[in-house]
Formats: sequence, C-alpha cells, structure tokens
Amino acid sequence: MDFTIIIDALPLLLKAAIVTISLAVVSIIIALILGFFTALARISNIKVLKIIATVYVSMIRGTPLLVQIFVIYYGLPQINIALDPVPSGIFALSLNAGAYLSESFRASILAVDKGQMEAAVSMGMTYAQAMRRIILPQSIRIAIPTLSNSYIILIKDTSLVSVITVTELLQMSTLIIAKTFEPLTLYLTAAAIYWVIITFFTVLLDRLEKRTSRHLA
Repeated sequence: MDFTIIIDALPLLLKAAIVTISLAVVSIIIALILGFFTALARISNIKVLKIIATVYVSMIRGTPLLVQIFVIYYGLPQINIALDPVPSGIFALSLNAGAYLSESFRASILAVDKGQMEAAVSMGMTYAQAMRRIILPQSIRIAIPTLSNSYIILIKDTSLVSVITVTELLQMSTLIIAKTFEPLTLYLTAAAIYWVIITFFTVLLDRLEKRTSRHLA
C-alpha cells in the first residue's frame, strides 16, 4: 500500500466526506418531517390521506434506492422536471428514508397504550392536544433507537448518489483512482473514512438516546 498516495489524496477525500455528511444531514431533516406526517396520515381517519401515504410507503419500500435515484435524475426531465445532481440526490435520499421513518413513527405511536388517548379525551382534550401532550412525547422515546439507526444507514446510502456525479466520498475516490490507478489503496482509505464517520455518529446518537431517555422517563 502506497501511503504517499493516501497522504496526497486525503485532503480531497476529507472535503468529499464533508459533502457526504452534509447530504446525510439535510436528507434526514427532510425525511424526519416527511416520515412524521406520513405516519400521521397512515393512522388518520381521512381515507384519501391514508391511501396516498400507504401507496407512497409501499412504492418506496418496494423498489431499490438506486432505481429511485435514476427515476428522479434521468426520468423526471422527460416530464420537464430537471434537477441538478445534488438536489436529485437529496430528494431521493429523503423520499427513501422518509418512507422507512414513517413506519418507525407509526409503530411507536401505536405502541402507546390506547387507554391514554381515551383518558385524555375524557378529560376534555381534543385529539390533537392529546397527541401533542400525551402520545407523541412517549412515542418519540420509543422511536429514537430506530431513528438513530436510520441515520446511520442514510450516511452509507449517500454513496449511491455517486452514480449521478455527486462528488461525495465514493465519487471522489473513483475520480482519484482514474488518475492514480490505485483502486485498492483508495477504496480502503474511503472505507476507513466512512467507518470513522459512522462510528462518530453512532457514539453521538447513542449518547443522545440515553440523555433523551432520562429526560423523558
């Protein structure tokens, strides 16, 4: 293994790693919002919203993320919706993660004892008030481990947007390999950077989970 190549490539790889983290952060924020409202739609009594949310989740979970990226970046221009690579990547990652997060939110909300909703309503609260004050705080505590895991998966999934020329960590590694012809060295270096990033966020999210659990207990 040529360490000179690693040293020379490291600044570019670290810069690309920042792009990877940024993609993941923006996508997870959008996905959390999308997943939360999709979950509410799926447990609502409004039939149209429930059908739309169910179809969305089924389609996203039933197709590969790579196909979704291709549809958004290469397919949408045929109906006059053209997005640049980065917005396309964020859109695809957010849609994909949002579908999975909605299931986490839905399961955590349904895990709260139904009797608590009935008791809150009997005390004069509206459905929305009971959800906001009683059900959601408890469901968040239940959902946090799954949400943390989804973010870790999303960081790894950012590598797929390299296929639409987003210069994140994997794409940058490939570009450098085209000049140096050292695939083993550079792909192992990229893998090590991914490992460091994911380990950092795993530790951070574990601490957040423990702290949140104590506060909500």
